[in-house]
Amino acid sequence: MFTLEIGDKPIAITDADGAQARVIFESDEFKQDLTAMTSEGIPLWDGRAPLTIRPASQEETAAFKAPDMDIDDDIDTEEDDDGLFVMFLVPIDHDHEDGSTISPHLQS
Repeated sequence: MFTLEIGDKPIAITDADGAQARVIFESDEFKQDLTAMTSEGIPLWDGRAPLTIRPASQEETAAFKAPDMDIDDDIDTEEDDDGLFVMFLVPIDHDHEDGSTISPHLQS
């Protein structure tokens, strides 16, 4: 499991391996969403702060595996063949979802 930090703040975790995590977190689409998504009214990323991908801590891994994790049971299995998920570690304001390029099953 790997965590994305923005300016030394853990923002998201994925169950992808290292190479897959880089593909997800470094994609233009994900970066675009980070600039559009907000937490408590503040954009997750300003487009300039450093993005760091690192192995997830035990606490982050435990949060990811928590039984109350909100995963939609109606996920389209054709799009979910890889079984990879991204969970945000900060509260996300949900008014961004209509313009998001993140697949719905990757949104926390």
